[in-house]
Amino acid sequence: MSKEPILIMSGVSKHFGGLVAVGDLSLTIYKGQIYGLIGPNGAGKTTVFNLITGVHTCTMGSIVSENKDLTLLKPHAITRMGLARTFQTIRLFKNMTVWEHVLVAQNCLTGSGKRGDHEEGLLHRKGLEDEAREILELLGLSELKERKASTLSYGVQRKVEMARALATRPKLLLLDEPTAGLNIQETKDVLKTLHTIHEKGITLLIIEHDMKVIMEFCDHIFVLNFGEKIAEGAPAHIRAHEQVIECYLGREN
Repeated sequence: MSKEPILIMSGVSKHFGGLVAVGDLSLTIYKGQIYGLIGPNGAGKTTVFNLITGVHTCTMGSIVSENKDLTLLKPHAITRMGLARTFQTIRLFKNMTVWEHVLVAQNCLTGSGKRGDHEEGLLHRKGLEDEAREILELLGLSELKERKASTLSYGVQRKVEMARALATRPKLLLLDEPTAGLNIQETKDVLKTLHTIHEKGITLLIIEHDMKVIMEFCDHIFVLNFGEKIAEGAPAHIRAHEQVIECYLGREN
């Protein structure tokens, strides 16, 4: 495991009125690894993603990425810093093509506020378009680039979400239930895609209810229950952890 952290959450809490969605959560994510985030429904997993990506602000605590404090930043600023996500419920633009989704995502790479000359601008756009083509090739979407999102299968739409996230050049990619609603073959295709993304040096943090996927795919797993971390470690450690078995995994008869 790399000793260089890409994200550190320290004493993070999020309250919605009297409800504590996340309580005093601390975790460290190191570069180059694949992490799982699991727990029962309502455990606070998606809230953690929303805190990391700036959708919600922390009630208490701090979130730091490579010595830069993210705690009060807006989502677009966090994306520019190299943290991107997908969603549990697919959020594509139904009337936009696969190609357009990737190009729109690249806008975060062009918002520096600096204005070059016309020729420089054209070269920059060409470079981004070349990069977009590479992403579609990487994810096996090249032949579908002109298809509208609404015409694609559910599994392919998942890949388009990943392509859109990759277009922002993430260092850390957060995936909220990437295999939800997929059949066996679609799940295999998505996991193959995630392996390919990881091989490009991108760190992954995955929320997933399919324990077979989590145990076989992740290097390290965090377990939440009622907004608090109750365990973390390698899959073998989590599989044998008594509190995790009691509140989430269950026992075989």
